[in-house]
Amino acid sequence: MMRIRLDLSYDGTRFHGWALQPGLRTVEGVLTAALKTVLRHDVKLTVAGRTDAGVHAARQTAHFDVDEAAWNALPGRSDRHPSQALLTRLGGVLARESGAKSINGSGAIGDIVIAGAAEVSTDFDARFSAVGRAYRYRIDDRVVSGVFTSHIATRTAQLDDGVMAEAALRLLGEHDFLSFCKPREGATTIRTLRKIEVHRPAIGPDAGLLVVDLEADAFCHSMVRSIVGALIEVGRGKKESTWPAERLAEQSRDRGVIIAPARGLMLERVDYPADDMLAEQANKARRVRENPLTSTAQAIDPVV
Repeated sequence: MMRIRLDLSYDGTRFHGWALQPGLRTVEGVLTAALKTVLRHDVKLTVAGRTDAGVHAARQTAHFDVDEAAWNALPGRSDRHPSQALLTRLGGVLARESGAKSINGSGAIGDIVIAGAAEVSTDFDARFSAVGRAYRYRIDDRVVSGVFTSHIATRTAQLDDGVMAEAALRLLGEHDFLSFCKPREGATTIRTLRKIEVHRPAIGPDAGLLVVDLEADAFCHSMVRSIVGALIEVGRGKKESTWPAERLAEQSRDRGVIIAPARGLMLERVDYPADDMLAEQANKARRVRENPLTSTAQAIDPVV
């Protein structure tokens, strides 16, 4: 068997999240079916981050294992490398599935785009080898909103970004983020929030928007959107700048949970260590992580 790494992006608007759900269109479901069409046998995908319905990804990472004979057969009679053959054929299948049309003879692009495919060591695990994940949440609080941002930014009344930035800094570091997570049985909610910045880009595609950039070792379920939801309440003047930190200290999911809409959230990238550290990182992430605040916590669960 061979292990193949995929780097991909997707517009989450028409998807019911990443994870396979019977009867619903999901990223995993569409991509798994497309791979089966191209490879002519079933594959099981492992992904770095299981995004929710409506959440986008600028750079997501996944892997799957494939029989060596099936992999080497991909180019057919051409002299292309199997990875190049996979990119071409998979792109066509995904574009047709999404209903995308070719314009002036150019290749059609669907709402899942595979940017890269590469043979990797079996030490690589898209989920557990990751050492960090970065998200950006986009907010359009302008008096006149942008016509092209409606499906990637959350529309709100004008917010006080200064007080939001002040509130955000209080959340940095390693904490039990139970107040901002939907806990999973047997999984810890301790995370290390390495970066959280609230700012308004002056140039680039996000110029004019209010953005929240977050980086952590991993994020538990709903953590990013719950943090942003709390910051928006602060920016509206409905809560004091100390409120998100107070919620964090309570370690309770039962009161005051505000989840920001999915459309504004995008997975920007997933970080991995050097190749010789992949296996060690994966083993570390799978190991039991003691959490003195949550006695039932069993292991790190890097959901998103």
